[in-house]
Amino acid sequence: MNNKELLISAIGAFIAVVMAEFFSSVILQSANSPLIIASTGASAMLMFGSPHALVSRPWNLIGGHSVSAIMGVTCFYLITNTLLATSIAIPLSLVAMHFLRCMHPPGGATAVTAIIGGTTIHNLGYAFVIMPIFFNSLILLTVAMAIATFRDKNPFEDCL
Repeated sequence: MNNKELLISAIGAFIAVVMAEFFSSVILQSANSPLIIASTGASAMLMFGSPHALVSRPWNLIGGHSVSAIMGVTCFYLITNTLLATSIAIPLSLVAMHFLRCMHPPGGATAVTAIIGGTTIHNLGYAFVIMPIFFNSLILLTVAMAIATFRDKNPFEDCL
């Protein structure tokens, strides 16, 4: 990545994370809730730092987080032991992402967040999949696609 690409990536990551943080805090509206899900930061690193990687493709980002959130919430509801729930949610997410062809490593953190995220996250139930997970992923993707127009080679050319 040359200096121009690095600058574009840094600006894009900043914009995407600020937007995701803002909308998450407005919708979650809780002093005890995270302003941004940690896996969103990891996804920003991939989407802007490795935009041409397979794990940074649109379906991988959206699908990987969504399926992992579903697995995490399901394990939270079905398994009372946090360690066991987490230990099962991660491999279930991995298998689901594999079969759905949407491998996105930060999805593992999304599954864990559904389990250990605290009362605010737990109260969302399966709505956690939509907000903040799907919504944050969509914000990242939108900004990444907009920023890509300034890159020497647009990583989303063949996705459109």
